[in-house]
Amino acid sequence: MPTEPTDPTAPSAEGGEMIKKPEFLERVMARTDVKKRDAKPAIEAAFAVLIEALAEGEDLNLPPLGKLRVVRSKDLDGGAQVLTLKLRTPRDASRVAE
Repeated sequence: MPTEPTDPTAPSAEGGEMIKKPEFLERVMARTDVKKRDAKPAIEAAFAVLIEALAEGEDLNLPPLGKLRVVRSKDLDGGAQVLTLKLRTPRDASRVAE
């Protein structure tokens, strides 16, 4: 039975929508009043640092996001990896989001 392509904006199995990079950038710019030409390189550099640290098995403590660590990793063909992460959010994280 053929599978239908999934809509990336449709709710996931967990009930939330997938936010892609352009939408993420827009939300950051709206919240900070920083222009895209200034925000995009900084956000992309932050993503690169996160990826490098997680790929090397480092734990991250990033308030107000929380503590992030790799619980399992699997190398795929072509140099890609699948990382299973555990995120522990702080008790007061919901107040920061408002």
